[in-house]
Amino acid sequence: MTARHGTPAGAPAGPARRPDASMTLLIEVQERPLDPGYQLVADRRRAGEAPPRRWAGSAVLTVLALLLGLGVTAATVALRRPAADVAATRQLLEEQITARTDEATALGQQVTGLSSEISALQTQALASEDPELLAALNRDAVAAGTVAVTGAGLRIVLTDAPTADPDTQDPDERVQDFDLQVLANALWASGAEAVAINGERLTATSAIRSAGDAVYVDLVPLVSPYTVEAIGDPVGLQTGLAQSSAGSHLASLRSMYRIGVQLQSVQDLELPGTGQVTLRYATVPPDTDLGVLGDTSPTVSPSPGDTPTPAGETGTDDTADAVHARGHL
Repeated sequence: MTARHGTPAGAPAGPARRPDASMTLLIEVQERPLDPGYQLVADRRRAGEAPPRRWAGSAVLTVLALLLGLGVTAATVALRRPAADVAATRQLLEEQITARTDEATALGQQVTGLSSEISALQTQALASEDPELLAALNRDAVAAGTVAVTGAGLRIVLTDAPTADPDTQDPDERVQDFDLQVLANALWASGAEAVAINGERLTATSAIRSAGDAVYVDLVPLVSPYTVEAIGDPVGLQTGLAQSSAGSHLASLRSMYRIGVQLQSVQDLELPGTGQVTLRYATVPPDTDLGVLGDTSPTVSPSPGDTPTPAGETGTDDTADAVHARGHL
């Protein structure tokens, strides 16, 4: 007869097994914390058999430690300090950027001056030759956005949500190009005669786009706050904006994303013009009487990349799903 674990009945029992026999590693760490080699040296030192420490060896170790510390410090400083050629390249690039910016500014001023001169000569020539055509051109210039306009209207200011660290801010808490497109299209639909964003006049070929965190209007980078100004009947514009889906979109921006939305009626808005418009391509429709210049209606085809709809229109004014759409642009 055998016992339950296979030990014959009546056989002498072996030595009792330690309860913690399965925890050998923990036992070794607890009972012998020192490595055997260190323990041997410690025992010899206690017995007086280890050679005495010498001040020369300690001094050498101290000097080596100091030298190593100085070497590591010098290497760290050298790595963090930009190289001379890198600093020179950076300075050269900054100088080139400044020079090109000044050159572009000067050319822009020259274009503005030439456009004003052309307009003056055109007005002088048509004033005596064809006053009716001159009046038509002046009316069309307002719609085309080539001349500055003044009048009453609305001013809407959109501001990014407040944050302690702009670098880590949620993109949904920033004003996006889609928000400005929705607002601009709603203003046009409500009867606006002229619209500008941060002083950039919108025309039939204007594009509102984004690149990274920046919003561009006709390739001009804009930053928060975004001031959208529209000339027209203030009451009609405000009513049309509130009744359109853009009104609910602005309310969602304020409540869900903490984006600032301020609307103000202004009696003396002044919007700049864009200057002369370049006609890229035009064809005369068939059966057009070329003898009457004012009756011709050329079909204009903008170059690739231009947006033929006003203010970067997205093709629809329905913004019922705008809150969902702005997060997937």
